[in-house]
Amino acid sequence: MQGGDRSGTLPPIYPDNVPRSLPCPVGAASMEALELARLQFGATTVFHFLFVPLTIGLAPLLAVMQTIAYRTDDERWWRLTRLFGKLFLINFAMGVVTGIVQEFQFGMNWSSYSRFVGDVFGAPLAIEGMAAFFLESTFLGIWIFGWNRLPRLLHLATIWLVAIGTWASAYFILAANSWMQNPVGYRINEDVGRAELESILAVLTNPNLFWMFAHTILASVATGGFFVLAVSAYHLLRNRDVDVYRGTATLGLIVAFASSLALAFTGHEQAQLKTELQPMKIAASEALYETEEGASWSVFAIGTLDGTETIVDIRIPYLLSILSTNTPDGEVEGINDLQAQYEQEYGEGDYIPNIPVAYWTFRLMVGLGMLMIAVSAAGLVLLWRRRLEASPRFLKASIWMVGVPFVAASAGWVFTEMGRQPWVVQGLLRTSDGVSPSVSAATVATSLVSFTAIYATLAVIEIGLILKFARQGLGEESSPEEVGTSLQY
Repeated sequence: MQGGDRSGTLPPIYPDNVPRSLPCPVGAASMEALELARLQFGATTVFHFLFVPLTIGLAPLLAVMQTIAYRTDDERWWRLTRLFGKLFLINFAMGVVTGIVQEFQFGMNWSSYSRFVGDVFGAPLAIEGMAAFFLESTFLGIWIFGWNRLPRLLHLATIWLVAIGTWASAYFILAANSWMQNPVGYRINEDVGRAELESILAVLTNPNLFWMFAHTILASVATGGFFVLAVSAYHLLRNRDVDVYRGTATLGLIVAFASSLALAFTGHEQAQLKTELQPMKIAASEALYETEEGASWSVFAIGTLDGTETIVDIRIPYLLSILSTNTPDGEVEGINDLQAQYEQEYGEGDYIPNIPVAYWTFRLMVGLGMLMIAVSAAGLVLLWRRRLEASPRFLKASIWMVGVPFVAASAGWVFTEMGRQPWVVQGLLRTSDGVSPSVSAATVATSLVSFTAIYATLAVIEIGLILKFARQGLGEESSPEEVGTSLQY
């Protein structure tokens, strides 16, 4: 099987002439370990991703603030840069810690997966670690300790390089994930039963990657915009430094609205690509069991607990075909036909993901995205009418809105990852075949409980530090040592 050709019978992960290091257990115990491993990886990934979008989105906004400070030489903007710089550093540190733990699981709970895909999956991750992450972490260190030591223009350049590095890191990590969604640039070595890299260029230009990267970056920028808006709204409500925080609120609103609106476009393009590459995911997101031409879009549905039957369904005629194919009479494949097709192509098995999870996470993501557009648009209207700081209801709503992009992004990732089940690598490797054969359910359960306790503690610390420094604002400036920096001119 060459270059991503997925036709015909899949080669075994462990061919007959290559002995397994340990036999893969079969039965209730192995299924319990599998489900616990999936739960642990899902929990640590979602927790880690709570920090990622804010880092990616806040870095360029921080660079913009320092650029304004540099061009105007306004002391207030220097202090704003220092304030949001502290918040950025707290979040960045938490993201690094949780990301390291997440990657350890590839070798602990998912060794069969790592063995099968390591030659391909490891390439973009290695580039991310040795190039992009080194870029952002190195220049972040220079930015932290370069205050009062570097020329201001050179110091400004370092924060822009940090922003570029965060986006580059996202690109290479998403390249690895895109390969799992749409394998390209590989061959299967049938002698050892492993995927081997043939073209790193194909992996880095995966057709699935462009829209996934754009969608993730825009979601992150929107997260940064709403975060800046929330901090600004908190101080505007208390009538503190109104002229200063009106400026950051304006910046946050513009960025939040533009990126949220663009998210709808990139999401539409992603859906059309998924219709071609992962039709079962799209069918599951709509609870569409039968193939239809002129398919309607489900606004709200209630089904059986196992997701096999719809009880109540409110639909908009033709909209799903328009969204998926750009034509009102376009054909959208249904779950039942796809299941039969996959059984013929890959052999007997259940190729249907969890329908309720796919359906509702997709709608949660889309619904919250629409809310983000509406709230930021309302804020821009108030700003245009010069009534922003005189609108306590909107300012209070803006503070609560800070969590919405995080929930929307998490729902999107749950849909992306669970919507392709039972595949861990689409069409190549089932999730049940990727788990470590020698790790028991008790071991996974122990680490799951431990990680949950540690991550809960980290969450409390993160939230506490963010609230502490965000509330201080410009009037009660903390000492640089409190966040391990010397951010002062």
